[in-house]
Amino acid sequence: MAPDTGRPGFAVYLHWPFCAAKCPYCDFNSHVRHGGVDQQVYVDAFGAEIQAMRALSGPQVVTSIFFGGGTPSLMTPETVAAILNAVRGAWAVPEGIEITLEANPSSVEAARFRGYREAGVNRVSMGVQALNDADLKRLGRLHDRAEALRAIALARDIFPRMSFDLIYARPEQTVQAWSAELEEAISLAADHLSLYQLTIEEGTPFYGLHKAGKLIVPDDELSAELYEVTRQICERHGLPAYEVSNHARPGAESRHNLTYWRYGDYAGIGPGAHGRLSTAAGKIATATERMPETWLTQVGEAGHGMVEQYPLEVAEQADELLLMGLRLREGVDLSRWRMLSGRDLERDRIDFLVRHGMIEEMGSDRLRCTPKGMLVLDAVVADLAI
Repeated sequence: MAPDTGRPGFAVYLHWPFCAAKCPYCDFNSHVRHGGVDQQVYVDAFGAEIQAMRALSGPQVVTSIFFGGGTPSLMTPETVAAILNAVRGAWAVPEGIEITLEANPSSVEAARFRGYREAGVNRVSMGVQALNDADLKRLGRLHDRAEALRAIALARDIFPRMSFDLIYARPEQTVQAWSAELEEAISLAADHLSLYQLTIEEGTPFYGLHKAGKLIVPDDELSAELYEVTRQICERHGLPAYEVSNHARPGAESRHNLTYWRYGDYAGIGPGAHGRLSTAAGKIATATERMPETWLTQVGEAGHGMVEQYPLEVAEQADELLLMGLRLREGVDLSRWRMLSGRDLERDRIDFLVRHGMIEEMGSDRLRCTPKGMLVLDAVVADLAI
């Protein structure tokens, strides 16, 4: 059954910023604390910030909850349960909504997974990243192939829904090697896979190695071929791309991520979390302090760790809706775009991009990128939004 394209929903994102080690390609807000952290102190701070977000959002019915990071699977099940209770105390949380927790295979154990399930988590998303030991080591992962396979099997056994991530376009990776790895991944997957091209982000160790010529990644032509092979193989196995990097059996799409891409509202809670909330004064953007200890202090003093809270102009909202919606296979709702922007997209720009195979029209009020357009998505959006 295809997802409902008309309801973006209201999502709650909870950022646990701690990792056992920092991966060399990662530019997420993650921090290593070898002495461990006092989880109860953070539980209390999450509870306070949840209440601050509730004051901004007003009463809402939550459609999904997502524990991201960092490595949320470093949390105890008791911590997860306490934070979920705080969310339930702030907003209406219907039974059975999607509640996802990100996990790393190296921090997985059966008792902990069962504890998360008892706390209410019904979907796990695992950062596997590769299915061979050489690339796992190169990517700085703490687990090996055998641990990844055990974690996948365990997740399938305990949780109703499971997804895992892989990174492709890795150094020295060939189309043939990736195709074989992807075929194996699909045989292990339940109903969802997230498949990301390796990007070299400024400020990461990989950036320095790449700049020095010590890390060679596939060129644009090979990267495009790897993307196309990924799309074709997943489509053939019944996991089409419903977003640029996410593949699922129809009906198994990530409800939480669809809220982002459909430009719904979401409360971002925890160090370094971002949010979009509709308030009585209009839609606002929020961002919290990135450094965990500073965030903790600020929550203690002010009741929240927000360092940014500003109104979004309607033009900004329209551009964000376009940028997010064109990532989706279902495309973007043009009537909603017109309602936000107060104007139509320029007909000649649409026609130009259609002629060049970058976008396609779906009836009179929906537009989507073609697979070719997805490769240059930012350029397509920039061309349309002028």
